[in-house]
Amino acid sequence: MQKKKSLLLILLICISTYHIYAQAKPEFRGVWIATVDNIDWPSRGNYNSDSQKVEFIKLLDMHQHNGMNAMIVQIRPVTDAFYPSQYEPWSEFLTGIQGRPPMPYYDPLEFMISETHKRGMEFHAWMNPYRAVFNIGKSSIAANHITKVHPEWFLTYGDKKYFDPGNKDVQQYVTNVVKDVVSRYAVDAVHFDDYFYPYRIAGKEFPDNANYLRYGNGINKDDWRRSNVDSIILMLSKAIKQGNPKCQFGISPFGVWRNEDKDPEGSKTKAGQTNYDDLYADIVLWLKNGWIDYVAPQLYWEFGHKAAPYEVLLDWWSKHTYGRNCYIGLGIYRANSNAAWKDITQLPRQIEALRNTPNIQGMIFFSSKSFNNNPNGWSDSLRLEYFKEPAKTPEMNWINSSRE
Repeated sequence: MQKKKSLLLILLICISTYHIYAQAKPEFRGVWIATVDNIDWPSRGNYNSDSQKVEFIKLLDMHQHNGMNAMIVQIRPVTDAFYPSQYEPWSEFLTGIQGRPPMPYYDPLEFMISETHKRGMEFHAWMNPYRAVFNIGKSSIAANHITKVHPEWFLTYGDKKYFDPGNKDVQQYVTNVVKDVVSRYAVDAVHFDDYFYPYRIAGKEFPDNANYLRYGNGINKDDWRRSNVDSIILMLSKAIKQGNPKCQFGISPFGVWRNEDKDPEGSKTKAGQTNYDDLYADIVLWLKNGWIDYVAPQLYWEFGHKAAPYEVLLDWWSKHTYGRNCYIGLGIYRANSNAAWKDITQLPRQIEALRNTPNIQGMIFFSSKSFNNNPNGWSDSLRLEYFKEPAKTPEMNWINSSRE
C-alpha cells in the first residue's frame, strides 16, 4: 500500500512538473503601444517629460503583471521621431508641436528601452514605412520635415501624404533612418506594420502613374508596385543585420495575404483588400527568402467570421511561415464591439487555438490601452491562467545571438 502511495506521489509530481514546463515554454507575448494620435502613449495633452515617464512605467508594470515579455513601441509614427534624430523632427504626439524637443529634455527611446529591459522584456522599435503626414491641414509640420525638404518625394492620397515607394531616393532615405536607430540604440527588433502602399480609398487611384511611366520599364503596374516594396524590404533586411546581427526584423501584415479565388495558394477567405493585391506587400516572398525574422499577421476577426474566419487564417499562416517565427496579432480592442466579441470565451479560445497550432510561437495584442479596464476579464485571464508562468521569447536559430 505504501509503495503504491509513493508511486502515486511521484506520478503526481511528474504531472505537475510537466504542466509547469508546458506553460512556461518559450512564447512571444507582446503588446503594441501606439503613439500615433496618442492612442496608447503618451496620453493626449501630456507633454511634460516627467509625467510621460510616470505613464510609461505604469504601462510597463501593468503588462509585466499580466505576463507579457515584449513591448512593440511606435517610435516613428509619421516620419517623425520619439528620439533625437539627424533625419526627422521630434514627433508632435510627444511634444504637441512637431520639431519641439521634450521639456525637460530627455531621450524617450533610450528611457523606454532601459525601463523595458529592466523588466526582462524585449523592446521592438515599431516604425511606419511610408506614412509622412497623418492629416493634411491638421497635422503640425516642422520646417525641417522631409516633406518640405524633398516635396517631390511625396504623394497625396486622401487626407494623408505618403512617400512614393517607387522613388529610389526614398528607399535609401528610409533605410538610413532605420540604420541610424539600430546603430545607436539597443533595440531587440525593428518592427514594420501593415502600411505599405496605403489601403485603397473607393474610387481613388494612388497617384503614382508618373513614376510608373518613368520607371516601370513596361512591366505590369501591380508587379512594379510589389517590386518597389520588395526592394526596400531587402535593403532594410541587409542594413539591419549589418548594423546589428542580433537585431530582429519583424513585419505585421494585414491578416490576409491573398484570397483563394485569386490564387490557389491563398486562404479560403473573401477579404475586400489583401496584402498582395492591394497593399502590394508580398509577405510570403519575404518569408521564403528569409528577409525577415518574424511575421505577425493581424488576425482581428472572430471564429466563424463570414469573410475572414480566425480559424481559417490561423491554419493558413501556420502553413506559410517557411521556417520563420510567427506571432498572431490578436484584437483585444474588439472587446464588446459585436456579439462575437461580447463572448468572454472569444479571446481565450483564440489563445488556446494558436497554442495548439504548429509553427506559431506566440501572440501580440492590439493595443495597450485595451488592457486598462480589464475587458471581459481578459487581463485577469492572462495573469491568472494563460500567462501565469513566465516565459522567455522564442529562439531564432538563424540569428547568431546568445541569450543572457
